[in-house]
Amino acid sequence: MENVVELKNVTKQFKDFSVENINLQVKQGFVTGFIGANGAGKSTTIKIIMNLLKPDAGEVKLFGLDYETHEKEIKERIGFVYDGNVFFEGLNLKDIKRIVAPAYKHWDDKLFYQYVEQFELPMNKAIKTFSKGMQMKASLAIALSHHAELIIMDEPTAGLDPIFRRELLVLLQELMLDGNRTIFFSTHITTDLDRIADYIAFIQGGRIVFNQSIHDVAENYALVKGGMDLLDRDTEKAFIHIHRASTGFEALTDNIQSVENVFGDTVVIERASLEDIMYYLKGGTHYV
Repeated sequence: MENVVELKNVTKQFKDFSVENINLQVKQGFVTGFIGANGAGKSTTIKIIMNLLKPDAGEVKLFGLDYETHEKEIKERIGFVYDGNVFFEGLNLKDIKRIVAPAYKHWDDKLFYQYVEQFELPMNKAIKTFSKGMQMKASLAIALSHHAELIIMDEPTAGLDPIFRRELLVLLQELMLDGNRTIFFSTHITTDLDRIADYIAFIQGGRIVFNQSIHDVAENYALVKGGMDLLDRDTEKAFIHIHRASTGFEALTDNIQSVENVFGDTVVIERASLEDIMYYLKGGTHYV
């Protein structure tokens, strides 16, 4: 299976933050959700993927190519949808199309107007008058109109109302039907990914915690609940992090078989949501 994006041991250091030894693969033809709290390193990683930041160390390849010798070819094949307006606010969509279209060899006017109509976007109104949802739709229409193979979305649903978020997710599912596109979807709203993601990459504190299929995440991670009397130095080794309360404990594990071997049927084992995993890993992170 071909990887559209490959980051190998990528490190970028800033004064008060760094992403370190990032190993990340985005598989062709699938939706990869990129999760992590605000400030975890999602946007920095995306800027490295987009060649807006140069890593201090490591290797970055898109479509098997490096930016040093193939930057124009790579960017022809990428569409970027950002959280917010990336265009000059005084321009309207007609102006933006006139400026952007010549930059892409595969720009498709017919497709552009098809998406403008589908998204109900006005061509002659300034972008600054667009709602947040409309601005996001405009970015998506432009990304799709040059037949981008990789769509990179940085927090596209942040600040959107629930109805529009649902509409966006349905649209993204439809876009994936032909099997020719890959979507890399950064978000801290994990419920969005339960609907559309095939793979989940989780970053915390500038490091990748895991990069797995959503099926494997569901199979590997679980919440375990039981009485405090069951915990001791040995049994606690089955957990990544434990929350203790007067009524008992709740803990996260990434090894359900180990928990079953240690505790048998004396505990309750439940599926852990992505939100549960993010919350509990703050207390005891395992890095890959």
